Amino acid sequence: MAKDDTKAEDAVKEGLEAFKLASDAEADNRKHALDDLRFGRLSEQWAPADVRSRELDGRPCLTFNRLPSFIRQVVNDARQNRPQIKVRPVDSGADVQVAKVFDGLIRSVQYASKADTAYDTGVECSVSMGFGYWRVAVDYAHDDSFDMDLLIERIANPFSVYGDPHSTAADSSDWNSSFVVDTMPRAEFRRKYKGAEEVDWDDLGYDQLPQPWGDKETIMVAEWWRREEVTRQIVKIAGPNLSPMVVDAEKFAAAKEAFASQGYQVVGERPTKSWKVTQKIMTGAEVLEKNPWAGHYIPIVPVYGDEVNVEGKRYFRSMIRDAKDAQRNFNYWRTASTELVALAPRAPWIGEEGSFDVDSAKWATANSQNWPYIEYKRGTQPPQRQPFAGPPAGALQEAANAQDDLKAIMGIFDPSLGAQGNETSGRAILARQRQGDRGTFHFADNLARAIEHTGRILVDLIPHVYSEERIVRVIEPDGTQLTMPINQPQADGKVLYDLTVGKYDVVVDAGPSYETRREEAAAQMIELLQAYPQAAPAIADLLVKNLDWPGADEIAQRLQALAQQQQPDPQAAQQAQLQHEMALENIRVQGDQAREQIKVAGARAIEEFKAQMAAGVEMSKQEAQHRQIVAQNAVEAARAAESEADDRRTDVMLAKMDNLTKIVVAMIGAAKSQPADPATLVQQVEAE
Repeated sequence: MAKDDTKAEDAVKEGLEAFKLASDAEADNRKHALDDLRFGRLSEQWAPADVRSRELDGRPCLTFNRLPSFIRQVVNDARQNRPQIKVRPVDSGADVQVAKVFDGLIRSVQYASKADTAYDTGVECSVSMGFGYWRVAVDYAHDDSFDMDLLIERIANPFSVYGDPHSTAADSSDWNSSFVVDTMPRAEFRRKYKGAEEVDWDDLGYDQLPQPWGDKETIMVAEWWRREEVTRQIVKIAGPNLSPMVVDAEKFAAAKEAFASQGYQVVGERPTKSWKVTQKIMTGAEVLEKNPWAGHYIPIVPVYGDEVNVEGKRYFRSMIRDAKDAQRNFNYWRTASTELVALAPRAPWIGEEGSFDVDSAKWATANSQNWPYIEYKRGTQPPQRQPFAGPPAGALQEAANAQDDLKAIMGIFDPSLGAQGNETSGRAILARQRQGDRGTFHFADNLARAIEHTGRILVDLIPHVYSEERIVRVIEPDGTQLTMPINQPQADGKVLYDLTVGKYDVVVDAGPSYETRREEAAAQMIELLQAYPQAAPAIADLLVKNLDWPGADEIAQRLQALAQQQQPDPQAAQQAQLQHEMALENIRVQGDQAREQIKVAGARAIEEFKAQMAAGVEMSKQEAQHRQIVAQNAVEAARAAESEADDRRTDVMLAKMDNLTKIVVAMIGAAKSQPADPATLVQQVEAE
């Protein structure tokens, strides 16, 4: 028993030392983060001494807090373009279809646990104060179920988390220690941990930390997450016509018969390094609970702001850290301008002597009351009011300079804030806004890095949490919800959608969300239809599907069914194409026959000429010469006629071929909207 008490005391002592190390390492970051948060979000922008001094003198302390608009610009842009987790297979044991199940299951986890609120809180804290957090948890799927589900939980108070002071990774994947602290009423503590000592961690000096760490009515309780390197055995198994696999030795021993039934045998074994994660719930006096964790990572995910490493010490800075002096300057000069205008003497009325004798009571109160009319003495010039000198130009100019300093320091200028510029087209405005977003893109990039690590934690836990045969909900990228069996044995010995084997990697898609991409797709489809209306029958169902109004999906399904009904009969189209080719062949045959007839006619004319020459021996020489000339002219005329007829027939045939081609194409196009009888198509082609 004494030995157990010694171990318990050592565990508490080790935890206290680890917490002190973490709190000391984060002291500067937490101090500046708290000041940034109060300055930017609570508008505590005047020094307390200045406020007291001005209040005693009756002078104003005005605050014109412009920082929240800059913060919301970055945070809301991250909300509109939230990164999406995607899983990719890595080794031979992984499968592309199983990776898609991982994707859908992770989307279901995010949907069920409202992960968007956790992400939004984390990025808002990183922009406002320099760091934010969320966590991954495991809980029962339902009150009456033994199935476990993964959850992504929001950490509303980032000051409750203390990270690993030795961490260097940008995504905290190398954390070996972390604390999550909370306070609870002493009565609740007694009910939950009956018999535990009501001892807080007062000896660590909580009065020096930025958060009030409890009083006589509360108890401080801390989760201490710890990751330790351990050694475990792995085995390589293979079999005839089976891909080699690497599995944990304990897992293989537990399912040795199942692996053997599939033909697997051990072909190698070796020790390897691994990680063991535990959760201890403790106070300053004892360890209340000790829980093993199935994964290899501490399930606390930080999202950092602007990180600076100086001599090995990490500083996490908010977006407004360097803009606080400019904001103070703006407040001062706007307050000074208001004060000077308020203290300036009222513009007096100037008139001749005796002008105010009439209605003197009204003239005496003309600067403080609105009179419908005031009479002045007859015979004198009407009194005139001196013009107002106006606000002090120097104070207003200094306020304008401070306002420009705010934009320059944070890297967000007028176009990103929605101000009108010289750009006229929508594309030019978007390009200018994107250019302005580059000055703060590192905040969105750090959010993507944190969500990627969240996906890595989920992929690491899924084989342990979803290891049994069950039905789970998966969500498609378009939001469609499906139920799918996982880890289901098949008759051939294989397992359908086995989530427990294979290695998978995680990437993030940091572009716009699916809804945003859908709206952009609909807009571009409308532009396409305006330029090319003939495409409407082909893409009408896709356009309606991407529109966001009630009944769009049902209309898209009806349009898709209608388009399928209007598609032409393949047999009719093939028959029309065959008739078209036959018609063209007939035209070519007729052309060849015409050319042959012309050649025969020319040859006949030559033969007749030769016969006449032979029969005209007795004619006179002059008559013979005359006939010879006539015959030669006839031959040349025949040849010319042959050439001219050939050219003319060729032109006619080409014209007919072109005309028939257009007719057939038109008939095929008409068949798409209203299928026609193949015999009718053939008759039309033959008529042409």
